[in-house]
Amino acid sequence: MKIALLGYGKMGKVIERIALERGHEIVLKKNELNTYDGLSTADVAIDFSVPTAAVANISNAFNANVPVVSGTTGWLEHYDEMIALCNEKQSAFISSSNFSLGVNIFFELNEYLAKIMSQFDSYKVTMEEIHHTQKLDAPSGTAISLAKGVIENSNYVNWTLDEAKSNEIHIEAKRIGDVPGTHTVNYDSIVDSIELKHTAHNREGFALGAVIAAEWLAGKKGIYSMKDVLNLK
Repeated sequence: MKIALLGYGKMGKVIERIALERGHEIVLKKNELNTYDGLSTADVAIDFSVPTAAVANISNAFNANVPVVSGTTGWLEHYDEMIALCNEKQSAFISSSNFSLGVNIFFELNEYLAKIMSQFDSYKVTMEEIHHTQKLDAPSGTAISLAKGVIENSNYVNWTLDEAKSNEIHIEAKRIGDVPGTHTVNYDSIVDSIELKHTAHNREGFALGAVIAAEWLAGKKGIYSMKDVLNLK
């Protein structure tokens, strides 16, 4: 399979290595200094760039009739536009805050626990996420996805980085060293606490999941999620 890498930073380089190990060919390594030459020859594009570049990357891929796997976060105010363009071009799209197989299992556990805990008003949910100091957005897209998973399965209505109201989930976002990503969901009461936690040890899991998603998406049309890729629906 021919892959275009839209974004060639630390994650892009890990994705490149894993893709090559799995027998794929890299036809474009897009950064801020080069063009989209070679994009149209790709079977699929993998976008791990920055929020300011994501929309241009995704748009150029769809206009070149190339399906997209996007792991960039912080640009989702334009998500509906990209969905409309994907449908217009009859292409295929997977956008996820986190492609790690472990994190997507973690998402499922989070939703299941939220359904159970919604019956018990004595517990208050809070979240914490820790990432490396180079991460541009806060809270992380993964933390937002976790918060949405709780909100959709409970009486909570919003998340906030500030002091939370009774119907809001407080997210504490920390930026420390070179931490790949740690996410914790806490349910606290007067008598005890329940903690659900995922710790990434390196970037390998994110990269492998993105390549697996690209392998799954190639040749398809439509809007999908990692639930489809991992058959979790």
